[in-house]
Amino acid sequence: MHRRWVATAPTGTEALRLEDHEVPAPGPGEVTIEVRAAGANPADTRHFTRAAPEAFPVPIGYEVAGVVTAVGPDAGWTVGQEVLAFRITGGWASAVTVPAAAVFAKPETVPFEAAANLLLVGTTASEMLHVTGVTAGETILVHAVSGAVGVSVLQQAALVGARVVGTCGRRRFDVVRRFGGIPVEYGDGLEQRVREAAPDGVAAALDCIGTDEAVDVSLALVADHDRIVTLASAARAEADGFRHIAGAKPASKAYRDSVRRHVVDLAADGRLEVPVARTFPLADALDAVELLSTGHPGGKLALVP
Repeated sequence: MHRRWVATAPTGTEALRLEDHEVPAPGPGEVTIEVRAAGANPADTRHFTRAAPEAFPVPIGYEVAGVVTAVGPDAGWTVGQEVLAFRITGGWASAVTVPAAAVFAKPETVPFEAAANLLLVGTTASEMLHVTGVTAGETILVHAVSGAVGVSVLQQAALVGARVVGTCGRRRFDVVRRFGGIPVEYGDGLEQRVREAAPDGVAAALDCIGTDEAVDVSLALVADHDRIVTLASAARAEADGFRHIAGAKPASKAYRDSVRRHVVDLAADGRLEVPVARTFPLADALDAVELLSTGHPGGKLALVP
């Protein structure tokens, strides 16, 4: 028997329960992974609130890193291999059986806790740069740049030769500078501060936070609305005619799945880092949820069975 977190109702985090669970043996094209670390993301505890009543209990967790312990026919993996997996369901667990197509070799140089947090934010950041067409020599604006997705955008933008001006709180300026960005503090006067940091203008705006301030400044600075994207303000995107992306959307899912191996390769080559702020025992997952709810976890969080 193993343990996993499930949602028992669509009511919010109070519906999360840690239960004993018998992990099914892998069938054709499946592998079982002993989880060494599970990524903890805001998306993990949002998706079940939209689930149909008959779907419950809903297993929680989109990504893990661990060791293969069983292999089904035609799965293409070997027992004992260190791997990571995304996008899966039920990753907040001590073991999980998943499709082999969602599994990738864990780079030797990447710790389990970082590997378990690599692909959700890494593929999201890649999609933001992709849909806004960011190219070498451009300056872009990234809102909430010191968050997990923002830090991945910083690194991936640098790889294509783009310059990043990013909004964050003053206490996170050093993080932004560490990854090559130019930090500007959000709050009154933000538009002018961005103009001063980017006197030649910004080519695109990538919004990771969804506040009206972020949207308004993006619209004021970027005339081509096809080059503005948000993760968090679908209503404003619809009203003002710019892009909104989300993992549940078919186009986003297809793109993010298509770049998983590329993102893993970047991490393996040392070109993409995943800063991990804290780890929590699997049994204390609700403490991780509480920290995520503050919006300022200080980096990625991992659950360790």
